[in-house]
Order: sequence, then C-alpha cells, then structure tokens
Amino acid sequence: MKGKSRKDRPFRFCPAGYRLKYPGTSSGTAAQRGIGLVEVLVAVAILGTAVVAFVSALSAGSIAARNHETVATAQRLAQSQMEYVKALPYDPAATTYPQITVPAGYKISVAVAHLPEGDENIQAVTVTVLYDGEPITEIEGYKTNR
Repeated sequence: MKGKSRKDRPFRFCPAGYRLKYPGTSSGTAAQRGIGLVEVLVAVAILGTAVVAFVSALSAGSIAARNHETVATAQRLAQSQMEYVKALPYDPAATTYPQITVPAGYKISVAVAHLPEGDENIQAVTVTVLYDGEPITEIEGYKTNR
C-alpha cells in the first residue's frame, strides 16, 4: 500500500488490546455505536400501535360482514315465508299460518289480522324474523281469497 496515506486506508491494523480507529473519527467508539434502547422502544411502540390498529380494523370488518349476512338471511326468510303464506289456501278464521323451516338461531313469527273495513276476503299478514331473540326484519303483505 505504498503511496497511500493512512487516511485513505479503510482500517488500521489493530493489535490485541487496542481499539480499532476508523478514518474521520477521533476514537473508535463513535463509529461502532449501535441502536440504543430508547430507539428500540420507540420502534416497538410504533409497530405495536400499527398492529393494534390493523387488528381492530380487521375485527370491525368481520363484525360488519357477519351483521350484513344475518340481515340478508333474515330478509330472504321473510320474503320466502310471505310467498309461502300467499300460496296456501285462504282461511278466513286464521290468526297465523304454518311456517317454513329456518336455520338455527332464526325464528319466524306470522301474524294475521282482518281489515277493519270488514272485507272478509282480505287479510293483512305480518312476517317478523328474529335472530337470537332479537327482531331483525319485518314485512307486511295482504292475502286475498281468490
């Protein structure tokens, strides 16, 4: 390495027990410093906050999807029940009609009322769908004697 100054060489030979000096530093410790405890804690806190936010968003999305699925199933069941009631023979003395088979957790309630005008050939039918005891959807329709 003739012709090069000591500063141009990347490292100096370091015998055992001596510190290695890096070019441009006054001592070997400045260039050898690693990441401190405070920096590590700040990085862990930032990553932890990001993970918590991501998991919360994922959980909220899952809950919203499940609620949407429950409401959509309840609406489908209510419509199917109403069509089933309208397809049954007319019963002028009916207070309810038979119910369709429903998935676990769902329950259907069918109520029949006669119109106050006194026309015995028209019934107001109300179908209510409950999930785990809570009403989800309710539809009303009319059944006529044809």
